[in-house]
Amino acid sequence: MPPPQLFVFRRRTVARSPKHLIVPVILIVVLAILVQYQILTIAFEKLGLSAQAAYLLLIVTLAGSIFNIPLFTINSNFSGDSNWSKEMLAWAQRRRYLFPCKTLILVNVGGCVVPVAFSVYLFLSNDVPIIQSVTCVTAVSIVAFAVSRPVRGLGIGMPILFAPLTAAGVAYALAQENAAPLAYIGGTLGVLIGADLLRLRDVRKLGSPVASIGGAGSFDGIFISGLLAVLLA
Repeated sequence: MPPPQLFVFRRRTVARSPKHLIVPVILIVVLAILVQYQILTIAFEKLGLSAQAAYLLLIVTLAGSIFNIPLFTINSNFSGDSNWSKEMLAWAQRRRYLFPCKTLILVNVGGCVVPVAFSVYLFLSNDVPIIQSVTCVTAVSIVAFAVSRPVRGLGIGMPILFAPLTAAGVAYALAQENAAPLAYIGGTLGVLIGADLLRLRDVRKLGSPVASIGGAGSFDGIFISGLLAVLLA
């Protein structure tokens, strides 16, 4: 599997072999350093989270990045040949993830489920007006869909700052007092809709047996777009 380009997120990346367990361990160390220097805590403080709650959210996100939940299959041009290594194909076969002429859609817990659940929590706890939320999510969805592109062997790629800048700008314009939570909600759900759900038909052309929404785990576009949006708001 080719390494991600610097200007794109890894989106819908294929499911990984057990070797990828090394990555969360490294990320825990990196994130601990970042929190220590108050880089990430700035974002979480703007969202009203205590240091303990921020650590808990990060740990849950990292732990969840290990797990993918199968959802459904879509028709695709996967014929048994792909850019996957033999090891990866064997890994998917052992889990019965291989379907002729179909791509199995998974959802990553850490890269998608946790950020979406946290967005719902922010919406309910901050009394963000639904009209403002819908407006921000819609704006980010349009931008994310417009700038994202299918990349064979990689997934759906998109420039790193388009969605967060849109979310932060719209949130600040609509509600300065609730700009941070609104930016996170818009950045998270907007990327999920615009670069994931609306791009499902493009996954059919990638020739991959498996595609995971939020598959890059904690640093997938869904998660990081929300945090960047908060920092920019």
